[in-house]
Amino acid sequence: MEKYLYTIGEVAEILGENPSLVRFWSNEFPKFIKPQRNAKGNRLFTREDVQTFKHIHLLVKVEGLTLEGAAKRLKGDKKEVINKSRVLDSLKGIRQQLTEIRKEL
Repeated sequence: MEKYLYTIGEVAEILGENPSLVRFWSNEFPKFIKPQRNAKGNRLFTREDVQTFKHIHLLVKVEGLTLEGAAKRLKGDKKEVINKSRVLDSLKGIRQQLTEIRKEL
């Protein structure tokens, strides 16, 4: 069963980045990411937020866009970003499967 809310550390682990970068992106993209807060004040992110983080990661880290450029792409043609993100996720899954097969050989 998939979780509904993710901590900043869990999002960082999913992205393979530091929690400080996730926190920074959360602050830089308030129109796209709206974290909830628990009783302690910690940020909790929905599945949709996690997907948005993946899109930001793709645009900034993979495609090399600036934060402003990434925001414009998220506002504009989001379908293209979503499709590229899906392809990247698929490739990561294939890579993981190949790594497991290699270990078995």
